[in-house]
Amino acid sequence: MESSVILTGAVVAATIALWATGRLPEYLTALLFFALAMVLGLAPPSVVFSGFASAAFWLVLSGYVIGLAISKTGLAARMAGVFAGRLTVSYPVMVLGVVGLAYALAFVMPSNMGRIALLMPIVLALADRVGLTAGRPGRTGMALAVGFGTFQLSASILPANVPNLVMAGAIEANYGLHLSYLPYLMLHAPVLGVLKGIALWLSIVWLFHDRLSAPSIDAPAKPWTWAEKRLACLLVVTLGLWLTESLHGIAPAWVGLAAACLCLLPSIGFVSGEAFGKEVNHRMTLYVAAILGLAALVGHSGLGEAIGQALLRMAPLDPQAPFTSFAAITGITALLNFVVTANGVPAIFSPLAQSLADAAGLPLMTVLMIQVLGFATPLLPYQASPIIVAMGLGGIPLAAALRLGLVLAAITFVLLLPLQYWWFQALGWL
Repeated sequence: MESSVILTGAVVAATIALWATGRLPEYLTALLFFALAMVLGLAPPSVVFSGFASAAFWLVLSGYVIGLAISKTGLAARMAGVFAGRLTVSYPVMVLGVVGLAYALAFVMPSNMGRIALLMPIVLALADRVGLTAGRPGRTGMALAVGFGTFQLSASILPANVPNLVMAGAIEANYGLHLSYLPYLMLHAPVLGVLKGIALWLSIVWLFHDRLSAPSIDAPAKPWTWAEKRLACLLVVTLGLWLTESLHGIAPAWVGLAAACLCLLPSIGFVSGEAFGKEVNHRMTLYVAAILGLAALVGHSGLGEAIGQALLRMAPLDPQAPFTSFAAITGITALLNFVVTANGVPAIFSPLAQSLADAAGLPLMTVLMIQVLGFATPLLPYQASPIIVAMGLGGIPLAAALRLGLVLAAITFVLLLPLQYWWFQALGWL
């Protein structure tokens, strides 16, 4: 292995270790990564700082601005009132409602970041109505339901998150195969959508148990303010453009950025320059840019391919033991998730799929679909940038997200993996 790859591996490992342990603030670790990568000449600036040019980064930033606008105008509290009567029966019912809403929204809204930006201020306003104030475990649980529900469950819907789209592109580029919406949904939704949603709900209720300490009082509805009406119109137009991306070709990131700019315009906007400077979590945007840059560096340096090939040689693949091969392939994607994060896993894994299929005696498309279980189950928060964004918007401590991630991963790999294997068999994929 070349010395540059080894050096890149050392920098990547140190960065991941600091993010995972939280020994340094996440933004400082991000800046150290940028500094080391450039000082050591590991890659050109266009690679190291590619996160700032990515659509995901601008979705994050625009999501903060839109979410802040929804909160400041009072629209979040108004929308929370719509859900309050149905969801405030008990804390478990509220969490179940939030998880279900996060999953349902993924069917109509293609952007993880956009869904989080829209849902988080509403959910936090709903928490305020029932006494789940800052610092309460129940408030943390509801915010985590938005983050984990938005990212993990949407993996079962083909166009609903970035890793799925990367995978579809990689499969087409490498093998000339095309994924279809309904077969993909039928293959993944029962286990990775519905059952995993139930597991997420139970995990949150168990880990962040709480009770509603204030009743939800249905106060008389106040008249809509001019700011609420203008922002509601802007959100409808933004959502409409997100839903019709296939018609006009404008990526959700740039639609979101335009909406954020309108929110920031003096006089006609909703977020002041002072609020943008103080209340938008710029530390978290640096963190997201560094995560994306780290994944790009791993791909550019050849480290990702080297790790993938090493995992391929070590994997216990056996045509006579299909379940063992199924679990091993899932394990490979889960391990790659530590290095290249969820967005990068399909780009690294998909070219290796033919070799894995030959060694395991499985159909190529089956192997390609197994990876979804792995990249959709991050053990650590940094592996999925939407979860990081939800942490920033919802004020979620790293320790809380880490606990939920580990518990949900354990449930997924111990209980849901065998069920997914059985479902693949039932549909004739194995």
